[in-house]
Amino acid sequence: MDSTRAQALLDSVLTKAKAAGADAADAVLYHSVSSSVSWRMGALEDVERSEGADLGLRILVGRRQAIVSTTDTSAVSLERLIERCAAMAKAAPEDPYAGLAPAARLARAPFADLDLGDYAEPSTEELKRRASACEASALAVPGVTNSSGAGASYGEGRKWFATSHGFFGETGGSSHSVSVSVIAGDDNGMERDYDYDSKTHYADMKSPEAIGKRAGELTVERLSPRRVKSGKAKVIYDNRLSNSLIGHLAGAANGAAIARGVSFLKNKKGERILPKGAFVVDDPFIKRGHGSRPFDGEGLQSSAYNLIEDGVLTEWFLNSAQARQLGLETNARATRGVSGGPGSGPTNLYLKPGALSFDALMAKMGAGLLVTDMFGPQVNANTGDYSVGCSGFWVEGGAKAYPVSEITIAGNLFEMYASLEAANDLEFRGSTNAPSLFVGEMTAAGD
Repeated sequence: MDSTRAQALLDSVLTKAKAAGADAADAVLYHSVSSSVSWRMGALEDVERSEGADLGLRILVGRRQAIVSTTDTSAVSLERLIERCAAMAKAAPEDPYAGLAPAARLARAPFADLDLGDYAEPSTEELKRRASACEASALAVPGVTNSSGAGASYGEGRKWFATSHGFFGETGGSSHSVSVSVIAGDDNGMERDYDYDSKTHYADMKSPEAIGKRAGELTVERLSPRRVKSGKAKVIYDNRLSNSLIGHLAGAANGAAIARGVSFLKNKKGERILPKGAFVVDDPFIKRGHGSRPFDGEGLQSSAYNLIEDGVLTEWFLNSAQARQLGLETNARATRGVSGGPGSGPTNLYLKPGALSFDALMAKMGAGLLVTDMFGPQVNANTGDYSVGCSGFWVEGGAKAYPVSEITIAGNLFEMYASLEAANDLEFRGSTNAPSLFVGEMTAAGD
């Protein structure tokens, strides 16, 4: 669907919504394409492709609202959808914070060109080539004995959003990804590890062969792990995992959690959370960024800001309703899907890298635990208490001494953030990114 047809469709929906009794309304239309292959031990396992369009409509009658969605955009279906949505809105309970975003702050065309995709859907044969080359490279590493499978995928999407108070905009992007997980074995058992890459443009990707080789090397390195003694240990998170800590920070800074009072950051705005000199940036205008967008989920003009500035929490992620509830101004971090009203969240969120190399950070730690894999993180949203199962390497003298596994580490995110020190190895492989992170001393449960 092109932009002209999408705008005509959304305009028609909003006009009919007003005729059905809406005081205000907004509508979003998505068109998406995805394709992928799964490959294991030199053979194709699965091929998938999907394509579809989805429309979401929100109708407001006073401070009452209802949201409906459909995959059927025929005229008859939309007529019924609008009637149902209007009737639901009239019967809904009042929400004192519901409403469209401030009209004066709506983004205006022309929007920034963020180069968010190459829109180069690969053929099935090309996806098979990427996945097979990645797996073959991993299996060629001495010590690798089996494969859990490789995958290659592509996705693209276009989004059109319109409101009854005059906004219309289009955005979209594409993504390519390649991944593999393999198994190595020795007399002491088997270990598994993985590697992957994901970019909006295939030209920016690591080669499938490089991804596979790295996965194989990481797996072999984990052979013959030991258990660590239970007790206190200094901890570094490898940069494949460190983004999860920034993700927990983002979740606690979400406007919905703040408004409900269920976040450990609910009273911390303006206070130091990370060490002095630390910056966590949210930037919607990074060229080719996974989370980039020219306007937010309510049509507002966005801008980059520091969630953490010089260690201090300066913002929460707010949409218009959350801002009204908190007595603040929205900072244009609304998100929007077809099946619900506006949410909120980051765009491209990243912790700025530090001055030390990864090796220098390891040397500074001296002895402790390098976490390279983890599962089942548990976070108490109100207190920040944190625990996770993990594996990785025990470090002695600033270097890897031996692999370790079957460990649970626990601490409190406030304490971890306060001790945080970043390496200079930041990589962008998604919408939330961080370099390798030293997080201070944690409780480790092993033997």
